[in-house]
Amino acid sequence: MTPNGYAAAYAQSLEHPDEFWRRAAERIEWITPPTTILDSTNAPLHRWFTGATLNTCFNALDRHVRDGRGEQPALIHDSPVTATTTTITYADLLGRVATFAGALASLGVEKGDRVVIYMPMVPEAVIAMLACARLGAIHSVVFGGFAPAELAARIEDAQPKVVVAASCGIEPSRVVEYKPMLDAALDRSSHKPESVIVLQREQARAAVGERDTDWEEMDWDELVADAEPADCVEVAATDPLYVLYTSGTTGRPKGIVRDNGGHAVALRWSMDNIYGIHPGDVWFTASDVGWVVGHSYIVYAPLLTGATTVLYEGKPVGTPDAGAFWRLIAEHKVRAMFTAPTAYRAIKRLDPQGELMREHDLSSLDTVFLAGERLDPDTYEWATSRLGVPVVDNWWQTETGWPIASNLRGLEPMPLKPGSPSVPVPGYAVAILDETGAPLPAGQEGAICLKLPMPPGTLPTLWGDDQRFVDGYLSTFPGYYVSGDGGYVDEDGYLYVMGRTDDILNVAGHRLSTGSIEAALAGHQDVAECAVIGVADELKGQVPRGLVVLKGGVDGTGAEGERICAELVQRVRDEVGPVAALRQVDVVAALPKTRSGKILRKTMREIADGRTPVVPGTIEDASVLETLATVLRRST
Repeated sequence: MTPNGYAAAYAQSLEHPDEFWRRAAERIEWITPPTTILDSTNAPLHRWFTGATLNTCFNALDRHVRDGRGEQPALIHDSPVTATTTTITYADLLGRVATFAGALASLGVEKGDRVVIYMPMVPEAVIAMLACARLGAIHSVVFGGFAPAELAARIEDAQPKVVVAASCGIEPSRVVEYKPMLDAALDRSSHKPESVIVLQREQARAAVGERDTDWEEMDWDELVADAEPADCVEVAATDPLYVLYTSGTTGRPKGIVRDNGGHAVALRWSMDNIYGIHPGDVWFTASDVGWVVGHSYIVYAPLLTGATTVLYEGKPVGTPDAGAFWRLIAEHKVRAMFTAPTAYRAIKRLDPQGELMREHDLSSLDTVFLAGERLDPDTYEWATSRLGVPVVDNWWQTETGWPIASNLRGLEPMPLKPGSPSVPVPGYAVAILDETGAPLPAGQEGAICLKLPMPPGTLPTLWGDDQRFVDGYLSTFPGYYVSGDGGYVDEDGYLYVMGRTDDILNVAGHRLSTGSIEAALAGHQDVAECAVIGVADELKGQVPRGLVVLKGGVDGTGAEGERICAELVQRVRDEVGPVAALRQVDVVAALPKTRSGKILRKTMREIADGRTPVVPGTIEDASVLETLATVLRRST
């Protein structure tokens, strides 16, 4: 399917993309096979497999059952927070998905309708996603930790016909009730769904149908009990499979669109060639279905492949200890796992000698993959030496849906370099550009960009907003997608990603906008002006830090200042959610700006990280920056 060796595959993918992706598409079962592979008639908006039709759920479930894998485990739900482990075969998962698809259809859900899913890491979240795919409906999963304001913003934009939620999520030390947050979000939203489905969990059952609302509420079990299984609906390869919202620099969420055809082809190719995972292998991704990693590598990629995927409702530490991952790998005979470097840093901090590893048989484990944030060399060396298997960094984004750069373990394993996610993946023409858009030579740092067209599986546009997609990603350097990350390529062609160049924070692999956090701070009655910057953190990689200028006459010192700062921290928790991880807000006299009024976030971030910044010549008042440096260098 793929030319032998990395160099040949990469060259063909860029020089003859039609042939490369035509062959990759043979691993997917089509209703109408593709004849047009790359459609550039509406450039810079490119589409893949125009005119072809398929059903993603059929490729993930039905064909495996038809081909004899019905009794193979499809999904293992391992939940230390409820002390349960459940194995669901492909045949069983197909039955549950078809039935829930029938339940959604009974509520009027049809091809093209949106369904918002607000659930924790339970099998029903996967079932709901696949049921939408079965009907040709478009799912939009919202991370269960998001507060009502963030959930409401996504409901406003997606305008779902149905919302599917759970009564609660379970953390190591508490139960988080979802239904009150959902009710608050729906009260705030001008768009009201026709129906709300609630999965009741015994840890906190929700009141359903007791409010006077514009929408019908019902229990999951009661709805499913009367449902007839639904068949797969034929959709175009270019029809949306899902919309996943990510933070925009203005605070408004961006709906990343993923289509059916390109997504299926790219993810199936990636499992073989990047991850070296094949039908029947057990694959464990420690993430959440609310993030892109969960969409791609908990749900769709392993099931499209015919592998067994582990759905883990727990933490790397605290459920019950820093040996949780090792227990899971040993019990389920995991061949490869995928998580964020933050998880390994947390384990390392509590078990630096890896003593808990020795309690478990990890002989099934071939490879560890880490992504979502920079893999620092210390964590790489620790994991490699303790586990004795390759620890592979890979770099990608919500927008791309699958890796831009990695070490292709299934195609051609290459030497690993600490600090680098290795080389560009076939399909991605990576370029390092200077401020004028000119390519930079090896070793020089600039903006990491991707030459158009990007490969299948990447976002074709933003939900309902082609122009925002073009303006936000494709206009800075015509002919290129701007990743928002900076870095360089070394003499061997290895990519090094050095960090964000925009106002997006990367907190433990979760992308958050400074704008959304600043909006919460600015809503406080005593705040005149505010800024949020990301500062380096040993565990999470980066955490937000708030800086506020108070209104005239408000005392920002002593106990009064401490009270205001505590209220601001709580306000962000209420408005954005605990995922924002804001712990520190400082009152300052003024914020440094350029003469044009732009706040110098990059400069402040460098000061907070202990670096010496290059202060722009356009700064309005250097003395403000000097005063602020004292505040920023306080211990967090």
